[in-house]
Amino acid sequence: MRQTSLRGAVAGAVATVVMTLEQPLDQRLFDSKYDDVEILGKLVTRGDDWRPIGFALHVQNGAILGAAYARLKPSLPGPAGLRGLLAGLIEHGSTWPMAVLFDRYHPARTELPKLAGNRRAFGQATIRHAVFGIVLGLLEDALNDRSA
Repeated sequence: MRQTSLRGAVAGAVATVVMTLEQPLDQRLFDSKYDDVEILGKLVTRGDDWRPIGFALHVQNGAILGAAYARLKPSLPGPAGLRGLLAGLIEHGSTWPMAVLFDRYHPARTELPKLAGNRRAFGQATIRHAVFGIVLGLLEDALNDRSA
């Protein structure tokens, strides 16, 4: 069980790196500056180190979600890519309402784009979480099925 969760965490961390690498593309596509790494990094520091801190927090969050996904996978329908996509979009849909809190209470809220009601940012986040989910599903399936 623990190894299953660990491999899921690795898959989630890798999927988050892929998602983060995709981010500049969706920023151009949607003409929006919404940046997950900036939001997370500037929660912790307003100094020059926000980018590596935000990246580390983002990867950590992905690893946690990946470990949970590995444990919940048997209850999700369909093939690996579809299961992962479903998980990524469920996570996106369930956490996006927190945008209101970020807009109101984030320590760097004046430096960040407003998220609540921002269709461009919502579209970006949807694409990012779809990428995350598909990579997570495929990679976790390969890692955990290969070890079985």
